[in-house]
Amino acid sequence: MKNSLVIPCFNEAASLPELLVRCKRVVAESPATEVILVDNGSTDDSPAVLAGLFGASGVRAIRVEENRGYGHGILEGLRTAHGERLGWTHADLQTDPRDAVAGFALFDHAPCPERLFVKGRRYGRPLGDVAFTVGMSLFESALLRQPMWDINAQPTLFHRSFFERWPAPPSDFALDLFAYGIAARQGLDVQRFPVAFGERAHGSSHWNVDFPSKLKFIRRTVTFSLELRHRL
Repeated sequence: MKNSLVIPCFNEAASLPELLVRCKRVVAESPATEVILVDNGSTDDSPAVLAGLFGASGVRAIRVEENRGYGHGILEGLRTAHGERLGWTHADLQTDPRDAVAGFALFDHAPCPERLFVKGRRYGRPLGDVAFTVGMSLFESALLRQPMWDINAQPTLFHRSFFERWPAPPSDFALDLFAYGIAARQGLDVQRFPVAFGERAHGSSHWNVDFPSKLKFIRRTVTFSLELRHRL
């Protein structure tokens, strides 16, 4: 197995049928890729939906009984992965899991795949969200003393050897910042490629809902950023 793509799913029952269709396309286009759906402690009908949907070659699911954070679900999936190149993306269908096929292809042409770190670069987002991303990117770049842009864009892809060197990764949304920051500080070749960003197919964001939610996210991110600066 060459590639493993992890997709954490928390209360995404309504999105799962379409998500699985797209995951099957990932495997069809890239037979060397497996997709791991992580039921990250869902309390809706996700377990039943997943149980009724499976049988697709190259797509499997694992269950995390208690939701301990977005990052925790991803890490659990990565620990079960078989691929030499690993990564994750979101389940909300705002970006297509098939983007990972193009991202993983960059490793095939890299002179040193072990030193490559790949992230999407979102386009098609609302102006307000772009402004928020610009502000956070400038803050993180100044704090960590290295260029950082569109930190939460997906997918996020890297070699297994990079993952095996991670020191105590966070279990929440800071995992994106952690992986990106560590890659930049270690001098990995950070490559970005364009990915379309659309509306959520179902449900709503868990943090990008209103100003208080964004403020909470900012506070949590700043707290971890200060910690990460000392660790780097």
